[in-house]
Amino acid sequence: MKQEILLNRRQLFSLTRKTLEKRIRKNYYQTGNEQDTIEFLIALQVREELGEEDFSFVLEDLIRQIFLQSKPTRTLRRYYVFFKEYFVQKEWRILSIRLFPIKTFIAEKAKQLYTQFIKTPLKGLVGS
Repeated sequence: MKQEILLNRRQLFSLTRKTLEKRIRKNYYQTGNEQDTIEFLIALQVREELGEEDFSFVLEDLIRQIFLQSKPTRTLRRYYVFFKEYFVQKEWRILSIRLFPIKTFIAEKAKQLYTQFIKTPLKGLVGS
């Protein structure tokens, strides 16, 4: 069974915001394909930068749902930085912990060690 193409390049850069939101949302809820959805929304961010139309915070509710409720995947880790403005600082921290649990753990441990050694004079730790 051949998968139908949701949007081609010409459509992605010519259709109105309302039409694109409707098609992307419908496709996501029918297929559950997070990767395509995120890549379409990144393309719309590029379109906003290149053109005069407003595509800021397009499908904000859907992006927030995907990133905060979906299972962490390679696609989410790869593209999450493009959607930082969609989240408040506390949510961004939670999202970073969800997507990168090992890196977060290591960063927290490094911060603890750094703080521990900053409070202790370094002269006593260095050999004479």
